[in-house]
Amino acid sequence: MKLRHTLAAGAAALCLSLSASAAEFITVLTGGTSGVYYPLGVALTQIYGKALPDAKSSVQATKASAENLNLLQAGRGEIAFTLGDSLNEAWKGNEEAGFKTPLKKLRGVAAIYPNYIQIVAAADSGIRTLADLKGKRIAVGAPKSGTELNARDIFKGAGMSYKDFAKVEYLPFGESVELMKNRQLDATLISAGLGVAAVRDLATAVPIVIVPIPPEVVTKIGEAAYQAGAIPADTYKGQTAAIPTVAVQNFLVTHDGVPADTVYAMTKSMFDNLDQMSAAHAAAKAIDKTKAAAGMPAPLHPGAEKYYREAGLVK
Repeated sequence: MKLRHTLAAGAAALCLSLSASAAEFITVLTGGTSGVYYPLGVALTQIYGKALPDAKSSVQATKASAENLNLLQAGRGEIAFTLGDSLNEAWKGNEEAGFKTPLKKLRGVAAIYPNYIQIVAAADSGIRTLADLKGKRIAVGAPKSGTELNARDIFKGAGMSYKDFAKVEYLPFGESVELMKNRQLDATLISAGLGVAAVRDLATAVPIVIVPIPPEVVTKIGEAAYQAGAIPADTYKGQTAAIPTVAVQNFLVTHDGVPADTVYAMTKSMFDNLDQMSAAHAAAKAIDKTKAAAGMPAPLHPGAEKYYREAGLVK
């Protein structure tokens, strides 16, 4: 009997230990280290470290949106950055976009800042318009990444396809910029917040041109996730005028296996420390608490919803 009680007590202690350890890890899924997601993810881990002192927060570099959402569905991360169009396709289950089945475990945390589609060409390439890209060498982002899905839609709206280019490279920001520096690419399409490090780096190394995306192209795409926007003048070296382009909303997402109390603390702590987020990257200056619960392609997590109710932002 004594042995049985000892074994039962040991089993109970083990269960408590396992459940505690499961709650101790918060992995923030981001993107490539030269993008915007990564520095903001680092800032989040620091914020969570103070708000959830018993948790071990870490940041993980990934291929961004599609990979992040699949990792969340598999329970291999607690919170992730994603583009809105990717989240919409994941919820529906679009295999062409990288989602073999609908990812119904996903839950929304917050709408954050918009991405801007930034088509960057070498100034000596002769590229000044979308039509000039025909016959040129271009990078479109990692395969089935949020950036690459954006590229497909943008070129489709412009009446073009990958067949129109001399060469298409499926590369993350940092690698495509290096190829442009070495004159191995003529242009790269980057979907990121304004002032992204990869474009700033390129603009200091070689003269660049930001290719305009006219509003009529946005209209022809015909998806609510895409809105007309502009890259303000002097965002990058040598870019002296505002450039029309496309904006796509970014979101923070979790999954239904993360406890409500944890998600509540993560949501609240981010909005309580937006100055720290903005210090990590200027794109975070566009995060607006009053709009954070709007336009979510997946259901809000109960923990995030609790925060928004307390803040009077949802009924």
